[in-house]
Amino acid sequence: MTLRKWFHMFWTTLLIGMIVSTVIGLILQYSDQEFSLMGLSAVGFNVMNMLLGGATISVLSQMGFFAYLIVRFIAAGIIRSKTVWDLLQLTIVIVVLFDLAYLRMTSFEGSFLGYLVLPVIILIISLGVAYWKVSMTNRNAFIPTLFFMSAVSVLEAVPALKLDNSASSLFMLAPLLVCNAWQILILHKILENKKS
Repeated sequence: MTLRKWFHMFWTTLLIGMIVSTVIGLILQYSDQEFSLMGLSAVGFNVMNMLLGGATISVLSQMGFFAYLIVRFIAAGIIRSKTVWDLLQLTIVIVVLFDLAYLRMTSFEGSFLGYLVLPVIILIISLGVAYWKVSMTNRNAFIPTLFFMSAVSVLEAVPALKLDNSASSLFMLAPLLVCNAWQILILHKILENKKS
C-alpha cells in the first residue's frame, strides 16, 4: 500500500464518518428534543460537535481496522491452518454477539430479548457486508469480513455500549459500521497491483 492510497482511504473514511454522524445526530436531535451533545442544544454548535464526533469515530474505526490487519497477519503466522483460524474467528463472533446481549442484560435492567436486538442487527449488517465482499472478491473473504464487521465493531463501540442509551449507541454504531464497511469493501481495490 502506497502513502497516496493510504491517504485516499484515510480521508474518504474520515469524510464518511463525519457525514453519517451528522445525519444521525440531526435525526436524533429533531426526533428527541432532549438529545444534545455535551449538554448543549444549539443546533449550529451541535452540528460542529457531530462533525468532530464523526471524525473521531472514523479515526477509531481506522485504528481498529489496521489493528485487525496486524492481528490477522500475526495469527496467520502462528496458526498455519486456515480452517482452524476461520473456526476461531467464528467462535469469537458468536461469543462477542452473545456477550453483547448477556453482559448488557446483567449490567442494566431489562430482558434478554430486548438486549438481543442490537446483536441481531449487527449480525445482519455484518452478513450483508460479508456477502457483498464475497461478490466483489472471492469466498475466502466471508469469515474475515464477518469477524471484522461484528467482533471488531462491537469492540470499538464499547464506550457507547456501556451507557445503555439507544441514542448514544446509534450515534456511535452507525458511523462506525459504515466506516468499517467502507474500509473492508475497498481494501482489495487499494491493494490491487496493476500489471504493466
